[in-house]
Amino acid sequence: MILNSMSTLLKSGESRAIMGAITVTLERLDEAPFWAKKTLPYCEAILSVLIPLRDQHLLFDPEGKVAMELTPPLFLRWCDLMSLKTLAFTLAKSNECGKLVRTKIKSDTYQPIDLEKLGTYLSGYTVNLIDENLDFPIPNYNLHIGITSLIEKILNGNTTNV
Repeated sequence: MILNSMSTLLKSGESRAIMGAITVTLERLDEAPFWAKKTLPYCEAILSVLIPLRDQHLLFDPEGKVAMELTPPLFLRWCDLMSLKTLAFTLAKSNECGKLVRTKIKSDTYQPIDLEKLGTYLSGYTVNLIDENLDFPIPNYNLHIGITSLIEKILNGNTTNV
């Protein structure tokens, strides 16, 4: 049931509804408040860019290949901190050019995407948003592996204690 509703929400729901479902599922998991404090902003940052891409029919995966819809597996692919950093730079460059770049999508209908939530989130974990080649601390990457593991359980409907 949760998996079906999360799949449906990701395909066509608004960010608020998706975040509400994630919050409810997190509460059911009875996780330590630490994890909810980390997971919810991460999901919100990711959704802040994936929803506009979805609505413009311009979704793609971390390799730049076309994705037809926002699914739990695609969302999880973007939960990788390195992939998300690359997405931030791709969208920043796309905003500058006025068209989607660094992907296999050819479209003239790109509308610039607000990167404020994503940028604020990434900079909070010392991801350099000026120089794409600069790395971020390994402990931040490792923390996000834990967060992604929890997100995977939420998206896959596993509400047993983690």
